[in-house]
Amino acid sequence: MGQETDFNGDGVRDIAVADPEAAVSGLGEAGVVHIVYGGGKGVTSISQDTPDIPGAAEKGDRYGHTLATYDHNKDGCTDLVVGIPYEDIEDKADAGLVQILYGAPGGLTTGPAVLEFLQGKGEGNIGSTAAEAGDWFGHAVAAGATSSGEPYLVIGVPGEDVGAVVDSGMAHYLRGSTNAGFTQNTAGVSGDAEENDRFGYAVAASPNHIGVGSPGEAIEDRTFSGGLQFLEHALNSGGIPTPLAGVEQDSPGINGAAETGDQLGTALAAVPYRPSGASSANETLFAVGVPGEDLATGEDAGRVVTLRVTGSGDVTQTADINQSYAAIDDVGEDGDYFGQHLTAVNTAPGSTGTAQTVLLAVGAPGEDTETADARDAGAVQIFPMVGEPGSGDVWLEKGRLGLPGQPGPQEYLGVGLTADRQRLHLGVPYGPGSERGVYGVLWTSLLSGLPDTVSTVRPGQDGVPAGGRAFGAVVR
Repeated sequence: MGQETDFNGDGVRDIAVADPEAAVSGLGEAGVVHIVYGGGKGVTSISQDTPDIPGAAEKGDRYGHTLATYDHNKDGCTDLVVGIPYEDIEDKADAGLVQILYGAPGGLTTGPAVLEFLQGKGEGNIGSTAAEAGDWFGHAVAAGATSSGEPYLVIGVPGEDVGAVVDSGMAHYLRGSTNAGFTQNTAGVSGDAEENDRFGYAVAASPNHIGVGSPGEAIEDRTFSGGLQFLEHALNSGGIPTPLAGVEQDSPGINGAAETGDQLGTALAAVPYRPSGASSANETLFAVGVPGEDLATGEDAGRVVTLRVTGSGDVTQTADINQSYAAIDDVGEDGDYFGQHLTAVNTAPGSTGTAQTVLLAVGAPGEDTETADARDAGAVQIFPMVGEPGSGDVWLEKGRLGLPGQPGPQEYLGVGLTADRQRLHLGVPYGPGSERGVYGVLWTSLLSGLPDTVSTVRPGQDGVPAGGRAFGAVVR
């Protein structure tokens, strides 16, 4: 993360807030995305019942289940990618769909027509791959621009069957005229397509590299241990991004061991990185969520591994982060699911990366706080991605550093996270009605530990429609 989102090109930060559980015309979990324009320029709410948006709102579509932003047509206005993995395509339930909503000076939906991607339609690999029930096309999306400035889009399809191998998964890559797809049976990609690998469940990318998670990957007889594939944007002779390395917890140099249910690769985040002495940010730091990791202090406590991918394609571990390390606040407990959601930012991407500029936020939605009856209240921890993670970690829960209210049960703070160069934006989708919303905490406040102004987007305020069910579950 880290690119500014500006859908109308006026130079003021805008924000997209999804409520994938919202009802539309009485249809439960049809899903809505709210666009809040900066500078008080209004709010637009978008669903599949909105004029000029293809399709129709349907029960269980979960419009906005995933979001990404980039400038696809390079007109200076940010475009919004909307993943709808539970969209039914004809009689194929949960086949999935992705839309690009183009930015324009008048805002989203006022410019070029919406561009849709669905398997079996159009050109390239997406068009030649059939839509099937349970594909979950668009379950994960990542978008941005390469180091040469070319826009790209990565789409995860974790439910794709490869031949007769069920739910082995796939990823699609779109850049310029390239419309390519790859699985674990593609030449150069590590591993083999196996049942329940869920390759493409999570995707992340920087201007230099791409990461694809397969949390269902079995390592020998250890099912759902998880794995990763790293690639670079340059295409190989097969016409796909060049595979660099596959990683799992039994890989040399990776801490821990592959265990049943770890689910390495459930969440991914990536930032461009310029190491000391380098002339440019041609490397990438990846954060990898392992939310099912068991610690001595609790089952499914979770952990995060950070990995450095160099310009030459070497992959090394830089940190192993969990709440049971002495230098890190709190203790890993049963069901914390630390690492279930991640976001990362480089606040100065052209400069040498430091502990103050390359930052990671880790969601632990199952965290039980000390507040009475606050089971699964959730929490977020912030770590430097350069240097020792415990040297500057920050604990964030409701009631701290300007977040309103106090932790409550089943609020799952940490599920909605995104970042830009000024703020960490946190969704509170399941709190009391008066506290639900999206809150932007300044990085300067997080690093100093001193409260400062917190930006606020809430249902029923400043033009945002009231109601909904999970406002802020996804934020960009």
